[in-house]
Amino acid sequence: MTIYAHQIEEKRHMTHKNTDDPVVGGFDHRRALEILASGGPDAVKACAETVLNGLGEISVITNRTGLAMLPYQDTVRGTAFHLGEVLVAEAHIRVPDRGVEGYGAIVGRDLEHAMAVAVIDAAIAASHNILSIVELLDAECAHQEESDRERLKKVEATRVQMETF
Repeated sequence: MTIYAHQIEEKRHMTHKNTDDPVVGGFDHRRALEILASGGPDAVKACAETVLNGLGEISVITNRTGLAMLPYQDTVRGTAFHLGEVLVAEAHIRVPDRGVEGYGAIVGRDLEHAMAVAVIDAAIAASHNILSIVELLDAECAHQEESDRERLKKVEATRVQMETF
C-alpha cells in the first residue's frame, strides 16, 4: 500500500485544528510531532506509557506500515515531483472519553514508536500529563540539536578551501 505525503499531512491536521499556535511547551503541533518522530524510540515509548495512565480508553483507527511517496521540489524549475518511496509506520487513535484523536508517523517499521507518538499527540490534545510531555520534548530537542551540531562539525572538517585565481 502506498501512502502519499498529503494523506499524512491531512491526518496530522485532523488531530489539531490550528497547527500554527503553540500547543505544548512553546512547540507548535508540527514541531512537537517532528521531535517525537525523530526522537529516541525508548524515551518516546516510556513517556507514552506514563501518559497512558489516566488518559482513558483508546480506540485504534489505523496501525500499519506502508510506503509513502517522498515529495521534492526541483530547485531550478520549482516543479514538484516524487523523489521515491519511504517506508513509514503510522498510527491513528481516538480517545472517546476526551473527544480527541492522536496521530503518529515515523520513518521505518517501528509500529510501537508510531503508536507512542499517537498516544502523546492525543494527550497533548487533551491537555493530559503535559509536564511529562514538555520534559520529553525539551530533552529530545536538545539532544537532536546537539547531534546536528556534531554532524555539522564533522562535515566542516572535510570542507576544502578554494582560492579564486
